[in-house]
Amino acid sequence: MPKLHIIVGSTRPTRAVDQVSPWIVEAATAHGAFEVEVLDLRDWPLPFFAEHFGTIGDFNDPTYSEPLVKAWNNKIKEADAFIVVTGEYNHSLPAVLKNAIDSVWISFGFRNKPIAAVGYSAGIGAGIRAVEHLAQIAVEAEAVPLRNTVLIPKVNEAFDKNGRPLDPIAEVSLGILLDDLAWWSEALAKARSAGELVPGNFRLRAALTAAAED
Repeated sequence: MPKLHIIVGSTRPTRAVDQVSPWIVEAATAHGAFEVEVLDLRDWPLPFFAEHFGTIGDFNDPTYSEPLVKAWNNKIKEADAFIVVTGEYNHSLPAVLKNAIDSVWISFGFRNKPIAAVGYSAGIGAGIRAVEHLAQIAVEAEAVPLRNTVLIPKVNEAFDKNGRPLDPIAEVSLGILLDDLAWWSEALAKARSAGELVPGNFRLRAALTAAAED
């Protein structure tokens, strides 16, 4: 069964994500296609990204600058698929979330795996600009961002007393997202098991080195 990691992308004391993430986790678990694990960034107080080739050590088993960074990379590598639940800060995603993605370095833990987004905001924007930025970042991390998302505007008014969304579109959208994620996780797992290309930046470096030696 594919392993799905749900990344809770806010750590603020008053964060609204606590209204959203329990519903996501419940639906993902009930969907039945995944082994679900929640990665709450409050539980992963990663340092600001400062890794470089000198902190990596063995490329086949990187050590990194701190044990927590190594543990985070190993945890991300375990997953076959991701849902990122994100608010929107200043037209983008929270800095702590960007830092967590940046910290997955050299391990290529996101590479060739599907990533889906759930966005929310206190206003009518529903986190759409954060979701758009997340897709761009995911591409650079060599993940496969999915088109179908869940967007929740006016998050403080979006759920009933039982934690269910008042707008039926949210439920339908989440079902579509989970179906897509299940399909892509299976397809990409098969592709990875058949063999993966060496990351492009490594191939480029090797080609330039070979050209310089000619």
